[in-house]
Amino acid sequence: MTARMKSLLTMLGVPVGVVGIILLLVVPVPAPLLDLLIIVNILFALVILLTTMFAKKPLDFSVFPSLLLVATLFRLGLNVASTRLVLGEGYAGEVIAAFGHVAVGGSLVIGAVVFLILIVIQFVVVTKGAERVAEVGARFTLDAMPGKQMAIDAELNAGMISEQQAKERRAEVAAEADFYGAMDGASKFVKGDAIAGIIIIIINVVGGIALGMLQRGMEIGEAVETYTLLTIGDGLVTQIPALLMAVATGMIVTRSTSDQEMSSQASKQLSQSQMALMIAGCAALVMALIPGMPPIPFIVVGVGLIIASRRIAAGEKRAEAAKRIAEAMPPAPSGDTTEDLIEQMRVHALEIQLAPDLVDLVSGQSDDLLARVKALRRTVAAELGVVVPAVRTRDSIELPRSTYAIRVAGVEVGRGTAPSGRLLALGDGLEDVPGQATVEPVFQLAGKWVPAEMRHAAEMAGATVIDRVSVIVTHLSAVINQNAARLLSREDVRVLTEGVKQVNPSAVDELVPNVLSLAEVQRVLQGLLAERVAINDLPRIYEALSLRANQSSDPEGLIEAARTALGPALVAKHLDDGVLRVVMIDPALEQSMLEGLRPSEHGTQIVLDPSRIEQVIAALADTIRSVDSRGIAPVLVCAPALRPAVRRLAGTQADGVAVLSYQEATSAGSRIETVGVVRVSETIAA
Repeated sequence: MTARMKSLLTMLGVPVGVVGIILLLVVPVPAPLLDLLIIVNILFALVILLTTMFAKKPLDFSVFPSLLLVATLFRLGLNVASTRLVLGEGYAGEVIAAFGHVAVGGSLVIGAVVFLILIVIQFVVVTKGAERVAEVGARFTLDAMPGKQMAIDAELNAGMISEQQAKERRAEVAAEADFYGAMDGASKFVKGDAIAGIIIIIINVVGGIALGMLQRGMEIGEAVETYTLLTIGDGLVTQIPALLMAVATGMIVTRSTSDQEMSSQASKQLSQSQMALMIAGCAALVMALIPGMPPIPFIVVGVGLIIASRRIAAGEKRAEAAKRIAEAMPPAPSGDTTEDLIEQMRVHALEIQLAPDLVDLVSGQSDDLLARVKALRRTVAAELGVVVPAVRTRDSIELPRSTYAIRVAGVEVGRGTAPSGRLLALGDGLEDVPGQATVEPVFQLAGKWVPAEMRHAAEMAGATVIDRVSVIVTHLSAVINQNAARLLSREDVRVLTEGVKQVNPSAVDELVPNVLSLAEVQRVLQGLLAERVAINDLPRIYEALSLRANQSSDPEGLIEAARTALGPALVAKHLDDGVLRVVMIDPALEQSMLEGLRPSEHGTQIVLDPSRIEQVIAALADTIRSVDSRGIAPVLVCAPALRPAVRRLAGTQADGVAVLSYQEATSAGSRIETVGVVRVSETIAA
């Protein structure tokens, strides 16, 4: 019951408060209640200001624009209620009277001047500045939104983040744009509140003096003193919270995203230069020598700055000494036991080598290279069904500066650069953005390594900006997909088979080891991976292998049997709006290829005249290129008996186009559209 009451109060608190504020505008309020509401108003503004100081980033206080509107409406309601008491009774409570006496300090002129200065500070300095910052922040945030969305899509497509993470990041980008857009409009509330406060003050002074003289029979001096005192007090109790809210508005829109609150961040950054504090302290001591200047304040401040400077310098020396000691310590002796030597001799399945200046990428933070590689391993496991071996990451003094290399089984298969302090910008229109021209290693896109501080300029130019870790992980993802067959070890197959046995024991018991050995199963799975076929549906693959192995254990036939079982899944990834667009082989040419089909130790091959083979390859490449130029990504279909041989024939000559058999293409029941036919002129072929 207590929890339900608390939830109900939390839910109804703001609506009831807003209704109460509306009532302030029309219902008279007694002076004691007005005193309480004024105190609540001041403390509410103070809490909001302090909350903005301790928020680590603006979105941590995303409700601020709505609170700003409520607080503004609350102050205006109090203004109306206090004006009603000032003009109607000549008394508006003890809080307003106390503020008026403190501000006046025995002189109405001094009080009025102080009050006017306060209004100028709020309206001209704080309010105008906050309004301008909010406007610029909203514009730049909205301009950068497409670039941020493209960067998220690029990381998602590269497999560096999951769909859920991409959804969360998109929501954060949208929330940031909404927040700054709301702040741009909310800043107008602060400006309007300041203007309304000035007008209400004028009305109170003029109307109060007129009422005092005409209705209450006061002398002009008495009326001026009474109503000016009340007006100044009334203005102070409303303008001070308004000033606090204006400062909070400026503070929330000028905050940058950080992992620390404002006080810690300011303390750390102000103390980063001991020379700046030393010069400021010496300047204070020099100013103490100027004739007529009070020396004691300057000396106290100057000595304090110098002491702080010396402490910072001492801390830097201790850190430098500790660093030198650590560098001077001899490295731990390498083990010379048999186990240590075997470990040093071991060839790692997957390895990333980094130049010494790139070691900062392995920082141990949540978004460093190691964390991203772990996420990539999970993504590959989900997409391909392969458990990628642990990626060894180490530095290499043999690599040029800013260079990384990716190795598979000890052999380098990829290399790229990732300069420190720079981001990769991909796209056109980067001529005016300073940076080092480069070519993206995976998709061979032209780009530039731009300084990190030029990120916004590159995004404004329409480029997609990618950080260094994303570049390396994207490259690693491409290498893993290209070498998945090599990375699948015998032990991996054993572990996968054990996993299948737990959920589908009959499929495993019928296959391993009674019909096929683990080595033969590995060969089949490697063949599937070599053609970019996911093996995550292992139960279905094992069932198809069991049926085929009873007839023949030929690896090519086993692979084709597994592909047939996975037919709908093979077709699904090539569908475009439910249509499979295919390139076929001319029937006459296909028949001649079937007649030339011969078995070999490496699988079936098409044995034709060499010149005719060259013509077939050229015709195939020309047809695929012609279809690609129309913006269509086709697959090549042929007779089931021809598919393995045609796939080997077209593997490198047709940009790795997928090759399906007629049986596979029709297994999903989707609509098929022929977009090209591979033909060889009979005159030339003769």
